[in-house]
Amino acid sequence: MADLPDPATPGFTHLDGEGRARMVDVGDKDVSRRRAVARARVEMSAETATALAEGTVGKGDVLAVARVAGIQAAKRTSELIPLCHPLMLSALSVDLEVGEAHVAIEATAETVERTGVEMEALTACAVAALTVYDMCKSLDRAMVVGEVALWEKDGGRSGSWRRGG
Repeated sequence: MADLPDPATPGFTHLDGEGRARMVDVGDKDVSRRRAVARARVEMSAETATALAEGTVGKGDVLAVARVAGIQAAKRTSELIPLCHPLMLSALSVDLEVGEAHVAIEATAETVERTGVEMEALTACAVAALTVYDMCKSLDRAMVVGEVALWEKDGGRSGSWRRGG
């Protein structure tokens, strides 16, 4: 195992000196306010988007259910993502906007902790998007869940980061 990368190298923090998975020790990090914004998109037919916008999808209020699903998922991120620290979220919002042939999703997660909330924001978006798919699949099996990405993060040792800038 001598050829393994140094676990202190950025990008390999979840490996110990022998290359085994481990939870990163955040005990020496300072507690600070942390925030992350993630986005996702569900592409769909214009007819499906219209049904969503008009609230005529047979399974009910898709956007409300997707919002709650995203919030619930963010709160359980450490149970879904191996090696992810459990965090006490201080705030979480999931916003969904219906476009001409898509639903745009944005999640903002906040905490005062020793580690960031990027995974919680990303999980909220992904599960909200999957919920939209699940509730609309009888109308449109060709939907595509995509563009799940981190857009912003603030706080911690690495400071602020913005996609594209």
